[in-house]
Amino acid sequence: MSENNIKFPSKDYGTVDYAHNRYNPLLDQWVLVSPHRMKRPWSGQIEHRGDEEVAEHDPTNPLCPGAKRGNGEVNPVYTGTFSFDNDFPALQEEYETNHPFLEEKTRDIIEKSESPFFKMRVVKGKCRVMCFHPKSNISLPLMTEPEIVVVVNQWINEYKLLGSKYAWVQIFENKGAIMGCSNPHPHCQIWSSDYIPNEANTEDKNQREYYQSTGGRQLLIDYVEQELALGERIVEVNNDWVVLVPFWAFWPFETMILPRRSIQRISQLSETDKESLASIMKRLLIRYDNLFEVSFPYSMGWHGAPTGPYKDEPRPYWTLHASYYPPLLRSATIKKFMVGYELLAQQQRDLSPEKAAERLREMSLVHYKERNAKK
Repeated sequence: MSENNIKFPSKDYGTVDYAHNRYNPLLDQWVLVSPHRMKRPWSGQIEHRGDEEVAEHDPTNPLCPGAKRGNGEVNPVYTGTFSFDNDFPALQEEYETNHPFLEEKTRDIIEKSESPFFKMRVVKGKCRVMCFHPKSNISLPLMTEPEIVVVVNQWINEYKLLGSKYAWVQIFENKGAIMGCSNPHPHCQIWSSDYIPNEANTEDKNQREYYQSTGGRQLLIDYVEQELALGERIVEVNNDWVVLVPFWAFWPFETMILPRRSIQRISQLSETDKESLASIMKRLLIRYDNLFEVSFPYSMGWHGAPTGPYKDEPRPYWTLHASYYPPLLRSATIKKFMVGYELLAQQQRDLSPEKAAERLREMSLVHYKERNAKK
């Protein structure tokens, strides 16, 4: 299906202007939607735009080709992608054997504690950093589609390498200082662990239960089909992938990338899948940047079926998907805060998912930097 064939819309959820809850079947949670709050004035915190010019190459930037990193190692003069073990990993493969908590006897006592209040377990893993491009002043929407295919291929390489050993491989990108990115260079992180983390475990459970209760149907494949029929939350679509604002979205301009056929893991992508994924990612990220004419910040990541000891288990209920969580709400300087009610009660959003999708669809596919350069 091409973009010109999208049906917009058959149901207009975007006209709803009263508070209501929406259900997220992946996480078994409700989200409070309050569209009327978009009319309230704003006199709160104004963020820094974060769009200063970045040098193409800075020898003091530890992610640049040929630069020295914090542990003293020097990067190769790479010309494509470059991956390396995180110099300050959150998860470690090995521990010092003389640590009292890691003595075998003590570990048994901790892991088998009868108290419900002091449970603890030793975990292991490996954390990697992956640079997308040798230039610091470029980002995915400004890269060519073949360059993005190289990124996808390297994601798959890292996934296969780490997934051969570890139960979960989390590929994620934090883009922009507002989302905690500490280095102005296009890159992501890949954390692998010998256990399945909380959110992934919840998604596994809910997809499995849906599969069992529907006689073998996949939750997210059924969801995509119904979203395509409605149309109003669709942002981009091609023969292999769909980009949409989820019906249950929490972040203002949250999106998901979903396949149009059953794919459990990123390692299963065909060459055609990779090329069409690169195309639809670029189109989405150009729309993001054009929304407020700023390098759009977000956290994104891929979820797929567990790996390591589970990689040979049949998990046909899983559907591979990527989620984008951008914080900006009204402009390049006003963001969504997850505080108060969100922390103490439930997730809440103001801008409706339908209006968010509509605004993204309205954006040009010519990047604002390229457009401005021609003026």
